Amino acid sequence: MEVRYGRLHNISMAVVATGMIGAALLLMAQHPDRVPRLSFNDPRFDLYLLLGLALAFYAWLGITRYVNRAPQVVIDREGIALGFGRDRRFTWDEIEWVRLHRLAIRPQLQIGFEPQAFVDANLRLSMWNLDDALKPIRGVPAAALVRDNGLDAPAAAMIEAVKSFRPNLVRP
Repeated sequence: MEVRYGRLHNISMAVVATGMIGAALLLMAQHPDRVPRLSFNDPRFDLYLLLGLALAFYAWLGITRYVNRAPQVVIDREGIALGFGRDRRFTWDEIEWVRLHRLAIRPQLQIGFEPQAFVDANLRLSMWNLDDALKPIRGVPAAALVRDNGLDAPAAAMIEAVKSFRPNLVRP
């Protein structure tokens, strides 16, 4: 199984973010008396600048993920390969467990690794990166969580692929 960034999701994110920037600029052009002064002393300018930068980031992120057709998760008879800028393959011997965890209604794939393999992989996981689909699991030292939003296959399909190769690794 190969999981890539979902094209519709990511181009939609880019279009909506760009549209919101355009709408803000259009409203400013129509109502010049409401436009904040170009000064960091005006809190409205600070807010518009911050929101504009955030939307520009999401537009850029959506476009780059739209054009990226490399697999981000590969589950095959050799193990699990994780992309997301890390490009690291784990053999089945390096994986201790896999489970599906639900956060509210959103399923997420959790993978527990053999500790030395996890350290050697240097996945550079961060709790603070909000747009990363690969995150650490709080309280579980040698594990990673794969968020499926923005991907073209749900976490439930990924757990089924794991079951087809190594059903003994799947935990409830």
